[in-house]
Order: sequence, then C-alpha cells, then structure tokens
Amino acid sequence: MPRYLTMVRVNENEMPAEGPSPELMERMGKLIEEMTKAGVLLDTNGLTPTSQGTRVTWSGGKLTVTDGPFTESKEVVGGYAIIQAKDKAEVLEWTKRFLQVHEDHWNVTSEIREIAEG
Repeated sequence: MPRYLTMVRVNENEMPAEGPSPELMERMGKLIEEMTKAGVLLDTNGLTPTSQGTRVTWSGGKLTVTDGPFTESKEVVGGYAIIQAKDKAEVLEWTKRFLQVHEDHWNVTSEIREIAEG
C-alpha cells in the first residue's frame, strides 16, 4: 500500500496564543486513536515554532545557515502525519476528518504528497 506524507500548514501569526484548546486536543486524540486502530496512521506529530528552527540553504555553491524565526514566512509546516492507505482518495478522507476537528477560528491547510518508493 502506498504511503503519504500530509504536511499541516499554518500561519504562525494567526495561531491562538494559548495554543490548541483542550477540546481540540481531545477530538484530535480520538481521531488519532481511530486511525491507529485502522492501521493507516504510521506516525504523526506537531512541530516547534519556526523561532526554534534553523534553515540550511545550498545556493550558488555555498551553504547558508539561518536561525529562526523566519519573518518572511506566512505559511509554515506546523505538523505532519505519515499515512498508509489503499489510495489517494482514502488518505484524502482521513485528512478532511483531521482538518474538521479544528474549531472555526483555525486556518489550517494540509498538503498531501505520496512518498516515492524505491
């Protein structure tokens, strides 16, 4: 079965200062448990803010290392999941369910990419 990487994109400037609500975390926990029992969720986690990140760039034959925050970034990867599903339609349904556990004030996008095997 193919594996897919779903990258959860958020705008760090629009994130609630208090973080996710306890209710959101509970709904997300239940969905993660369901996906794990169904055997489709291989790994998932949130990521620390870009202020704690580092970018390494190769350009023009030179390396550049830049510590966060990255102020020019509007949309950043805030988390990920690796899902093993029979096809893209199945991973799309799981991804829709994941996004729908968020409250209305969240602006969240999930990009789905199949992992190239072999």
